Amino acid sequence: MQLQIKHLVRLNPRAAVQRRRLPGRKLWSCCETATRSHAGAGAWSCRFYASDCAYSRAFAAAREQPDVFWGEKGLDIDWFEPWTKTLHVDDPVFPNWFVGGRLNMCYNAVDRHVESGRGEQPAIIHDSPVTGTKKIITYGELQVSKLAGVLAKNGVRQGDLVVIYMPMVPEAMIAMLACARIGAPHSLIFGGFASKELSVRIDHRCLKDGEKEENPPTEKVFLSPELSLDWDEEMASARPHECVSLPSNHPLYVLYTSGTTGTPKGVVRDTAGYAVMLKWTMSNIYGLKPGDIWWAASDLGWVVGHSYICYAPLLHGNSTILYEGKPVGTPDPGAFFRVLSEHGASSMFTAPTAIRAIRQQDPHAAHGKKYALNRLQSLFVAGERCDVETLEWAKKSFGVPVLDHWWQTETGSAITASFMGLGGSPTPPAGQAGKPVPGYNVIDDQMQEVKPRTLGNIVVRLPLPPGAALSLWENKSLFKKLYFSKFPGYYDTMDAGFLDEDGFLYIMSRSDDVINVAGHRLSAGALEESVLLHSAVGDCAVVGLEDSLKGHIPLALCVLKNEVRDTEDKLRTEIVKLVRDTVGPVAAFKNVLFVQGLPKTRSGKIPRSSLSNLINGKPYKVKQPWFCSSGVYKCILFFPFRLCDGFYNPALIFQQRFDL
Repeated sequence: MQLQIKHLVRLNPRAAVQRRRLPGRKLWSCCETATRSHAGAGAWSCRFYASDCAYSRAFAAAREQPDVFWGEKGLDIDWFEPWTKTLHVDDPVFPNWFVGGRLNMCYNAVDRHVESGRGEQPAIIHDSPVTGTKKIITYGELQVSKLAGVLAKNGVRQGDLVVIYMPMVPEAMIAMLACARIGAPHSLIFGGFASKELSVRIDHRCLKDGEKEENPPTEKVFLSPELSLDWDEEMASARPHECVSLPSNHPLYVLYTSGTTGTPKGVVRDTAGYAVMLKWTMSNIYGLKPGDIWWAASDLGWVVGHSYICYAPLLHGNSTILYEGKPVGTPDPGAFFRVLSEHGASSMFTAPTAIRAIRQQDPHAAHGKKYALNRLQSLFVAGERCDVETLEWAKKSFGVPVLDHWWQTETGSAITASFMGLGGSPTPPAGQAGKPVPGYNVIDDQMQEVKPRTLGNIVVRLPLPPGAALSLWENKSLFKKLYFSKFPGYYDTMDAGFLDEDGFLYIMSRSDDVINVAGHRLSAGALEESVLLHSAVGDCAVVGLEDSLKGHIPLALCVLKNEVRDTEDKLRTEIVKLVRDTVGPVAAFKNVLFVQGLPKTRSGKIPRSSLSNLINGKPYKVKQPWFCSSGVYKCILFFPFRLCDGFYNPALIFQQRFDL
């Protein structure tokens, strides 16, 4: 179905229309402004810490004078050469931040901390229940200069793209930093991808804009010893390599998206804008001080791993936990609690799907009660929409504020959040994903107001703030087409949501996950939240089932918790009643199917578009590997009915289970 856009969410009704900047704005003017701002910072930040005033001032400053606001934040980064102009815009799709400046990400993440006398502070805390090892590596022990020397000795030069394919081990982070040290963009690929997915990403080189290089088929691969080097031998004889001075917009890495919109696309990230934004978020969003211990429970192969396992905590001078394990099964649902307790983490970042996995296996958090979380102050969730039931369970089980925030691979950091360092409330309304990060003017393309709690598509006025994607790897035309052609002058987030009366944004689902029931547009996320209110449901996905009368009707695929003993008929009746009570008869909700597990992408998202095609008997494509909670690779056929020919027929299943 082609979704008709009727209105768009507007988060900032007074967002300034982009003005032409006068040429020749000098660095000294930004620095002078920053000095004045710093002089009075202590007075107002303390005074307004318990309110939203600090956030409001920051957002307004970034909206009205983005060059001055981000020019001030740029002073928190060390530069080899200062920038001459904070923001230059020829094309709003491709803004240039910190023009003329030169810096190095590795220097800011490692060297400057060692030079300032903090070389003995832990940089990486590696915890691997898989191998049974724990290791602490200080900033002074990272050996990034040696690995940079190894790369340079073997012919890697500035601008070369280096593929990294490693598990969750310190060497992976050291490799990332070593590449950044010599100006070689890295492409770190998730270690769980099989050979086919890995080859797709390796082969994703372009001869020219949009033209794919065709490689000849290879039936046999001959492995030569000369193709590989021994890490220990090379490091033992390596000559340290200094940090290379790089321009602000030098590509730091290429990160492939999870494939929601089709073929994997390589998002290119710059150096300066990314460094400035990440450094700012660690203190202002996550409320951390240098020296605090931080844990982002993700994988280095995803954007959270790049941003908040590796670069952001090291830029801010934090100790980052690198966890080589799972929320459950390594060895039990108490794994997260153990890591937090043993290493004394101040704050944590994880995905709602991890919390649901723990809750499903340990509904009362009995395993977690074995561990004291004395230092934990907050828990942040992102990666998918967090339903209220999961959020409230996490608050009770971890004993700290649990804060949802929203961002995307393309943005590299949060679009909306609760700002713990700017006086944000630790108890915002349930279900919200925060307020917009300074620089993200989330509005509508017609500059039209929409009523509170009216579902719509979300777009962001250009130019995007520092840290957002530069482009797609060797394909600027596709970058423009995918994200900026539908609403000229705006970035299309491809997400749907609504605002409440206080300006909090509620992300409901991808814009193509809206189910049209007899002309009523219903969010799959809202329906899932209602289903998850039932105490027996551990996980849920709602998709649209085609209906000749209503167009579509919602179908809930539910995973039950381990301790449930009630019959499926009884549970189905209760769930249907619950949804009708919370959402209303307009949902026409009556179909519930119980399954053993839901397919998830490795970033924790439910592939709803493929599921929708699957249940409606249409061709579907697996755009990236799917996994069930059991870890089964490509868990596509997860329904509990099997036909004699070995294939699942969803249409027949529904005919058997429901009177459709």
